[in-house]
Amino acid sequence: MNLPILTYPNDILRKKAEEIKDPKDPEIKQLILDMIETMEKSGNALGLAAPQVGKMVRLCIIKLEGKTHILVNPVIKSKSIRKEMAEEGCLSFPGKFIPIKRSKKVTVKLVNRHGEKITIKAEGLLARAFQHEIDHLDGLLIIDKENKN
Repeated sequence: MNLPILTYPNDILRKKAEEIKDPKDPEIKQLILDMIETMEKSGNALGLAAPQVGKMVRLCIIKLEGKTHILVNPVIKSKSIRKEMAEEGCLSFPGKFIPIKRSKKVTVKLVNRHGEKITIKAEGLLARAFQHEIDHLDGLLIIDKENKN
């Protein structure tokens, strides 16, 4: 089911999402499928976080280079000191692109959709997407980073 995407200044986007107790819960499984469909129908989006569709759980989806990453309860464990500036867009800010400085590499601990704890090391665009979507889970938006470069 295609879900409505919340846009700024909706207050939900500023709230911190709750941890998911059971990633194999049927509601969570359905939310994952709905979020993937919503993201694919939105055009060229790289990622989508549950708060953007009004669900206050720590879940985000990132699709890059044909691979879909499903992140349940993700936590950034480390970030590289080296950063790079790049423009970012966001489905919650249609048509807006903001230059943001982010770490080039990150290590993220998460639970996958099968309930297994895994660690992913990412760099480049994937690292940027992880940081962007995890920010959403903490109620942080690209406009918060706009002048902090």
